[in-house]
Amino acid sequence: MKQIPNIVTLLNLAFGCVAIVCILQPGENIAVLDTDSFLHITLPERIVWGSVFIGCAALVDFLDGFVARLLRVDSPMGKQLDSLADVVSFGVAPGAILYQLLRMSYLREASAFDTSLWAFAPILLFPCAAAYRLGKFNVDARQTYGFLGVPTPPAALLVAALPLIQHFDQFGLAPIVVNKWVLYALTLILSGLMISDIPMLSLKFRTLAFKDNWTKWLLAALAVLAAIFIQWVAVPVVFAVYVILSLVVGKRQNEHQNA
Repeated sequence: MKQIPNIVTLLNLAFGCVAIVCILQPGENIAVLDTDSFLHITLPERIVWGSVFIGCAALVDFLDGFVARLLRVDSPMGKQLDSLADVVSFGVAPGAILYQLLRMSYLREASAFDTSLWAFAPILLFPCAAAYRLGKFNVDARQTYGFLGVPTPPAALLVAALPLIQHFDQFGLAPIVVNKWVLYALTLILSGLMISDIPMLSLKFRTLAFKDNWTKWLLAALAVLAAIFIQWVAVPVVFAVYVILSLVVGKRQNEHQNA
């Protein structure tokens, strides 16, 4: 019975590994030259499946802690195993997405075949920051309920949404998704947020009191409405609102919950 949460955690790891396979073996890229001589690079569908598997890993990551608490079998082993799985699913896998998107960006340039490998080095910041964030969480006694720095799953889900936004392209945002400067900036911002000491809201329900959970219900309602009206673009929108809410009320609410 005590191994059930660990098995769920290993499922998280398995989803992360499958996501990496899908992302790094995407199949063929399709280049289309339009009437204005602009080169469009179509993202292979396997990368989209990589995004889906990262989403599955995030769902399982939420469930393993719930299962452990339900069965009352929390253990130091489970905590360490959870972080190790998260490094793969929410560090390496989204880092691979950022690499592939950046590669698509350079493929659109006339000098694509002369691109230096150093151009892709900044992407390494994301998995490194995720690993640092997870290690810090394991040894930081201040994060018993709230978080210091953006947790890795929300950051990973934001990156995982990019191929879906590009693939379905409901609002003509595909060129932005594969813009190298946008990708560099996003990598720096997300990496900085993960390793920062900014108090972030916890998304776990510790009590049923509305005053303790109004931010969670607000984010949940926003997520549902945004998903209906703007589809996958809802992910970066909800992420931005989460960060803003945390900056405004995160420290105060976390202190109250820890009291």
